[in-house]
Amino acid sequence: MSEAVIEVRDLKAQFGSHVVYENLNLDVYRGEILGVVGGSGTGKSVLLRSIAGLLTPAAGSVRMLGLDMQSASEAERQALSDRVGVMFQDGALFSSLTVVENVEVPLHAIEGLTAETKEALARLKVSLSGLPWNAGDKYPSSLSGGMRKRAGLARALARDPEIVFLDEPTAGLDPIGAAAFDDLIFDLSRSLGLTTFLVTHDLDTLYSVCDRVAVLAERHVYATGTLEDMREIGHPWIQEYFNGPRARAVSTKPAPDQSAEDS
Repeated sequence: MSEAVIEVRDLKAQFGSHVVYENLNLDVYRGEILGVVGGSGTGKSVLLRSIAGLLTPAAGSVRMLGLDMQSASEAERQALSDRVGVMFQDGALFSSLTVVENVEVPLHAIEGLTAETKEALARLKVSLSGLPWNAGDKYPSSLSGGMRKRAGLARALARDPEIVFLDEPTAGLDPIGAAAFDDLIFDLSRSLGLTTFLVTHDLDTLYSVCDRVAVLAERHVYATGTLEDMREIGHPWIQEYFNGPRARAVSTKPAPDQSAEDS
């Protein structure tokens, strides 16, 4: 088994009297693409933000890249954030900045980089995200939804992270755009050696990108495993999701190439 780079133990998220999940346990292994799914309100995005350090859990622990997030000092958490990238569902771009300037934002925290170096690195990430050469000088308002998502991904990759968190990366995209973005995620994850934590509701993404799936149900991670494993689990929501007509149609697609992980 590969090294666990994220270890979640007995995690609880609560807002007022509302408990989103509790006693939640999950391991994420180096180099894998993990898809997190669940019904509406099960806390998928809350879990992503809790693990990434953007929300403080009500209880439990998160260890990421060997660091206990709950007991870590501010300096340790900042050092860890340099090794992690986050892409939000809507891109979360600054509307007053160009795409290149948005991607430069995480680079400003690196001491000693000249303005020219920051711009060159930002343009490299923009290119990696599959945006056209002239997109870097445009503002978010002039971009399509798919282009904004790619710009958000470029910013998540700005500091060469080891782990990337993607929140509903294909939400709102047409089928062709979503398929192209799935291919981009898979190719970048494999070529850059990323560990990818991906929240999605998109069956196409699960089948074309993910190595494993974690299902949130009944206020915890109910099951983890391959897509084949999911089809054998008797939970009603899991059965409907992974064995329904839509899933049967999507499951005819080829599984992702595991050679990079197995080599």
